[in-house]
Amino acid sequence: MYVDSHCHLNFPDLAKDLSTIRAAMAEAQVNRALCISTTLEDFGDVHRLALDHDNFWCTVGVHPDNEGVQEPSVDDLLERAALPKVVGIGETGLDYYRLEGRTVADMEWQRERFRRHIRAAQACQKPLIIHTRSASDDTLSILKEEGETGAPSSAGGVFHCFTETKAVAKAALDLGFYISFSGILTFKNAADLREVAQFVPLDRLLIETDSPYLAPVPHRGKTNNPSYVAFVAAQVAQLRGLTVEAVGQATSHNFDQLFKGVQMQGLLAGEPA
Repeated sequence: MYVDSHCHLNFPDLAKDLSTIRAAMAEAQVNRALCISTTLEDFGDVHRLALDHDNFWCTVGVHPDNEGVQEPSVDDLLERAALPKVVGIGETGLDYYRLEGRTVADMEWQRERFRRHIRAAQACQKPLIIHTRSASDDTLSILKEEGETGAPSSAGGVFHCFTETKAVAKAALDLGFYISFSGILTFKNAADLREVAQFVPLDRLLIETDSPYLAPVPHRGKTNNPSYVAFVAAQVAQLRGLTVEAVGQATSHNFDQLFKGVQMQGLLAGEPA
C-alpha cells in the first residue's frame, strides 16, 4: 500500500538488520522503497540493494554536504543512471546550514555540483531528488537557470524531506516538482509544516522516511526504517480528512508517475520479495 520514496538502507544502522526491516515493511504494508545514493563511492552498495530485491530501486548522486569524496561529472552520473533499476538523479541540491565559518559565496563548489546533477538528469530524463536546507532561494534560482521550468526538456523531480515554507512549496510546484514529507510532519513543533502538507495537492505529494534519520512519532529518537512511513501517511490522512488507504494509493500512484523507470517486474502487490 505504501512506498518509502527516500531511504538509506545501505547505511550501517540499517544494512545490518535488513532482513528484520524487510519483515517490518511487509507487516506495515510498505511494499516498495527507493534507496538513495549520497556518494559515488557508496553507489555500488545502493545499486546492489536494488538489484537484489524486486521491490527496491535506487538513484545515483552526491549529497551536497559530502566533501572529500569523488566529485561527479555529468558522464559519471549518466553512466550509472543507465544501469538497471536506477530511476533518479540525486540526492542533490544545496545545503548552507553548516557553513562552518565559510560564506555563501564560498559554496560555489556546491552550486556547480548541483548544476552537473541537473544537466545529467535532463540528459537521461530521470527525475531529480532535491535536498535544500537554508538555501531555498539559490536552489530554486539554479533550477530555473538550468531550464527546470516544467517544460518537456525538464527532468522534474521531488523536493525531499520538505521543511520549507508554503511559498517555497508553491514555487517548487510551479516548476513541476513533487513535494515529499518525512516523519518531521509528526513532530510537535511542526505545525507550520503541517499547514504546508495540507496545501500541497494530493496528486503532487510523496511520503518518505529519510531513514535512518527522523523517525516519526511515536518512534521519535529511535533508528528510523521504511516501515515507519506508515506513520507519515497516517499524519497526512489526518490532516486532509482521508483514509490511510486513500493516502497510500495516491502517494504510490504519484511515485509511479514521477519515477517512470519503476516497473513492478512481476511483483504482486503487497508481497515484498
